Amino acid sequence: MSCTAPRAVINSGKVTAPGKFKVGVNFGGNIATEPLGQLDDITKAAVDAIAKKDTVFYDNEVETATRAMLAYALDPVGPTFDLYLRYGLVERVDVGYKYASGVHVFDAMFQFMGSTGTPANPGGDGRWYGSTGLQYAGQSSDWVDKLFLGKLQPVLQFTAKRKDVTVPLIFSKSFGVEEEIGSIAFGAVYNHTFIEYGFEPSRLFKKYGGESLELDALTNKNSFSSYGIFVNAKLGYKGIYLLPALTMYYQNYGSYELLNAKAYSFSGMTFIPSIGLQVNFGKGRK
Repeated sequence: MSCTAPRAVINSGKVTAPGKFKVGVNFGGNIATEPLGQLDDITKAAVDAIAKKDTVFYDNEVETATRAMLAYALDPVGPTFDLYLRYGLVERVDVGYKYASGVHVFDAMFQFMGSTGTPANPGGDGRWYGSTGLQYAGQSSDWVDKLFLGKLQPVLQFTAKRKDVTVPLIFSKSFGVEEEIGSIAFGAVYNHTFIEYGFEPSRLFKKYGGESLELDALTNKNSFSSYGIFVNAKLGYKGIYLLPALTMYYQNYGSYELLNAKAYSFSGMTFIPSIGLQVNFGKGRK
């Protein structure tokens, strides 16, 4: 599986009660229009042909391959799988850890609206909830060897590291008392990505005045914002729930320097459907 950016929103507006736990597994996919379009511009046959050459000259196909690698690092396309644990730290605040397709993710949520009771000990009417939070994730470009463009790694030596900070705003309506049989949630989400990338080409040359010159290495960094909306549901009973969700983002990734003094701008939509299973347990505390 590729290391996709963990930006799906599956939580409701009600945080975990103090002393209680939530554990779950989630399956989904990251479908991003920009990297898919870039990958569509280069064929596996062209990649194989470039990779087999002892000496490679920079041309349109090599430039297309570098754009595709970078676009994929900006928003990796592929299936997602994550395991997570949430714990009610204090009233109105819970914290979580997620292992998402090789990425370590940490977050905290604060509930600003709605009661903090449980089905066994309800508080207020327990119908509407609201919360916000902060999530951090960091990853490197280990995925590149799993992509068909990985055959060009001996030539391009592409590396990338990214960090994502995500801030969701979640509202939800309870099904039953204090989400005893589930909820429906919706809201908006902001994500900011910091990326550092580079190429250290080997066997890659350009023709200049009848001579063959080896291309210089390139390292650079950038950042961009993503703006999203989401809807999710929690359906079940007695602490066992099914969680379908859909999160959508738009982002202008910005302009990026490429090899041979080239540059390219990226933008597009990202769709993240998912389905998960969650179990709630623990005695809790007042």
